[in-house]
Amino acid sequence: MKFISFLSLTTLLLLQSISGWCGYKPGDTVADFSLLNVDGNRVSMQSYKQAKGFIVVFTCNHCPFAKLYQQRLNDMNTTYKALGYPVLAISSNDAEAVPEDNMTEMKKRAKEKHYNFPYLYDESQSVARAFGAVKTPQAFVIQKENNKWILKYYGAIDDNGAEPEKIKNKFVTDAIDALLANKSIAVTNTKSVGCAIKWKE
Repeated sequence: MKFISFLSLTTLLLLQSISGWCGYKPGDTVADFSLLNVDGNRVSMQSYKQAKGFIVVFTCNHCPFAKLYQQRLNDMNTTYKALGYPVLAISSNDAEAVPEDNMTEMKKRAKEKHYNFPYLYDESQSVARAFGAVKTPQAFVIQKENNKWILKYYGAIDDNGAEPEKIKNKFVTDAIDALLANKSIAVTNTKSVGCAIKWKE
């Protein structure tokens, strides 16, 4: 079983390196998921009956790059949840490999940083694999169209993790602003910069 899993991961990485394959592509229909939140409840996209879409961000506790975006995720959720695009943060790291990313520590971090968005645990890593997520943080903007969830953007949240005052391109919020204005998204994918997701063996 471990050998098969290794082959699957090797194939995934090979596809990414050759073609830039990233799971869902802009225009693809995104399958709903149901994951455990730090508050003990399960959350799915269908849970949000009034949502126009979502900002799905794969993140974690331990990654220095992910830590840079904790307040920015709070700020995005404050602004865009009211406009129909709430933030859903997902941690998919193997908690055995990185104990700092287990559910107990996730609960502590969410409380410590006053997360105002769901912080979900993808224990099986099936959601990360479906999305093609490979980094933390890595964002996906989704819009509801004809009762389907359609991917509109994937990649970096913005272009400056370390110095937010120097950001020139706010990729995620620019994408949502375009959707809200019924305009085309100028940039539909970018390269994510961060820590690699820690896959189970």
